Amino acid sequence: MLSGKMLKSGDVILTKVQFTDTFEIKTRPAVVLFEEFNNVVIAGITSNLEMKGISLTKKEGAIKAHLLTGKGWKAQKFYESLGYKQIAVFPKHHFGRDNLVYQKPL
Repeated sequence: MLSGKMLKSGDVILTKVQFTDTFEIKTRPAVVLFEEFNNVVIAGITSNLEMKGISLTKKEGAIKAHLLTGKGWKAQKFYESLGYKQIAVFPKHHFGRDNLVYQKPL
């Protein structure tokens, strides 16, 4: 729950993110994936297509990478070329367009 609002899968929110390599905290957009046991699970929204400067490794405990992109957007083919597989669809999510959820094991 955020400021007394009930969140649902697909909602886009602004959230404070603390970066792992600094003490810096910034407000960033994220999409709500699901809520479980009063914890809201979100995925960050970024234009950083190659994830430069974002460390996602097994050594740090990561097992999968997830991302969301619009169906038919150029990023879709780019992510598929990097080995991401489509696992879900948010129908008519942003701009009336289907959004696709991709996943890739690390």
